[in-house]
Amino acid sequence: METDVWVPARWEDYGAICDRQHDPNGEGLDLEKARYYYDNGWMRIEMAALGPGHGRSNSIVSKVISLFATLRMIRMVELTNTSFRKPGEREGQPDIAFYLGSRFTLPPQSNQPVDVQRYGVPHLVVEIASTTLSDDLGQKRLLYERLGVQEYWVVNVAAQTVLAFAVENGGSREIRESLVLPGLVLDTVEAAMARSQTEDDGTIARWLIQTFQP
Repeated sequence: METDVWVPARWEDYGAICDRQHDPNGEGLDLEKARYYYDNGWMRIEMAALGPGHGRSNSIVSKVISLFATLRMIRMVELTNTSFRKPGEREGQPDIAFYLGSRFTLPPQSNQPVDVQRYGVPHLVVEIASTTLSDDLGQKRLLYERLGVQEYWVVNVAAQTVLAFAVENGGSREIRESLVLPGLVLDTVEAAMARSQTEDDGTIARWLIQTFQP
């Protein structure tokens, strides 16, 4: 089975693979920790190794968003490595996703993909790109546009930068201040990532709290 590339597949075949922990062809490839994507008749199974660069960036970006929402009294639910599915059409499994605001319904805490037709699409989706930058900016960006997220971030681990896109009118445009978290500028996210090269999480959290105080 090919991994880390987009290959043509029927939805039924994709679903069968997602329901198994091992390669159905008997090749012994353990897919239990793989990540799954499907869009417009194409699927991608990611097996890319996730090292400290990916993990640290994930942690810092999550901390920035969570602290900002908490201090600004924005209702929020964060989901990590969770699959969001529109049955029969598409599915994405971003590194981090956030439901924001007063109107969303909390998805159940099960091991099944979140049905976006029932619980809605996350308002903000974040992909941490340590080895997948071109795909995160390309096919996955199109997937999340079609899925209906309001905002999509791609974190470039190597460059310590964030490319953020507002999704609207069937497409997306680059932004430097979040629209779903008004007042959060991407410069602050990048500054926190830069600090993570030499500072511990507690120091960064205290700096963020001071920065976000009204």
